Amino acid sequence: MVDPIIGIKRLTKVLMDRGSDLNIMYAKTLDAMGIDQSCIRPTEAPFHGIVPGKQAVPLGQTDLPITFGDLTNYTMETLTFEVVGFHGTFHAILGHPCYVRFMDVPNYTYLKLKMPRPCEVITIGTSFQCAYECEVECYEHAMAIIASNKLVSIRKEVTKEAPDPKRLAGSFESIEGTKEILIDPSGSKGKVVRIGTTLSSE
Repeated sequence: MVDPIIGIKRLTKVLMDRGSDLNIMYAKTLDAMGIDQSCIRPTEAPFHGIVPGKQAVPLGQTDLPITFGDLTNYTMETLTFEVVGFHGTFHAILGHPCYVRFMDVPNYTYLKLKMPRPCEVITIGTSFQCAYECEVECYEHAMAIIASNKLVSIRKEVTKEAPDPKRLAGSFESIEGTKEILIDPSGSKGKVVRIGTTLSSE
């Protein structure tokens, strides 16, 4: 159980990703926090956007109370996290569900996160030095993956799954048979539309 007062302070490196629709927790983070992985609920729902062109399958889900603030002014909400087994440079990623639940307002220029509360506005921030160190660590982690043999196999699999770039962006291939019908039989441009051969004459 996460201490309701300390909460997020145990997670020293947390990425606030407003574009993510998930809250992600790494299995190593759970271990470091002393949380038994038996609390993970199994799930079969994969998600995308972690490995280009591939889906990631989480170990499961877990609900954790997350706290912002201090003893004089704090707020706590229970968030659902997708627990993943692969390595990341952050301890956790807090996505859009977290912003909605806490009504957070970020300012990326000043590295501040504010949330309204009855007593006073809670402000969470970090230093530019810490942000820089996180960027360097992310870069080194990415370069290590690029240099590893894993990337070669990932690229091969992604190439197989990737769509043919020669095809038009709006084109498609139907499963059933089709026939071409002239849009304007009297026109000279010969523009056609494809319709299914299984359609009735009506």
